[in-house]
Amino acid sequence: MFTGIITDIGTVLATEDRGDLHARIGTGYDTDGIDIGASIACDGVCLTVTGLGPDWFEVDISAETVSKTAIGVQGWPVGRRLNLERALRVGDELGGHIVSGHVDGVARLVAMEDEGASTRMMFEAPEALARFIAPKGSVALNGTSLTVNEVDGARFGVNIIPHTKEVTTWGDLAVGDALNLEIDTMARYVARLTEYAAA
Repeated sequence: MFTGIITDIGTVLATEDRGDLHARIGTGYDTDGIDIGASIACDGVCLTVTGLGPDWFEVDISAETVSKTAIGVQGWPVGRRLNLERALRVGDELGGHIVSGHVDGVARLVAMEDEGASTRMMFEAPEALARFIAPKGSVALNGTSLTVNEVDGARFGVNIIPHTKEVTTWGDLAVGDALNLEIDTMARYVARLTEYAAA
């Protein structure tokens, strides 16, 4: 489990197709404190550490995961920056919301406009996920916990403050980019309970 609070920006150092996608990711984390088998969310995708170096870790990404995430849309070219978060530990501060690292689908950035020092961004979600997104609710986009400002059909907007752009990859985005979307777990269960009650 994760919180959606990004704690490092990683860089794709190398990738290799081994049937599954193998990637080496540069990191500022102290890798002496990371175990093989640990979970790290990379742009919101929960991945298992399979190799370690002094300033990098390696992961294997299944073809299924690639096909269901923005990796399959835009790839992971060498030099790409990634939002990183290590798994939540008992006693850690829950500053965002509960994030599983299991991506539900791919959202597309359709508009962005500066409002003061912040940037308002509008996204389009897959139709099947749109009903789970509500104003003032939470979503995770590329692993970042964000509050939804407004919803219009399958489109929803968020505000990105300067601090978020500085400590994440949000300053790198351009209209048309694909992002990993994870809906709020609570919204999923409320929808399921509502469906069950109506059956």
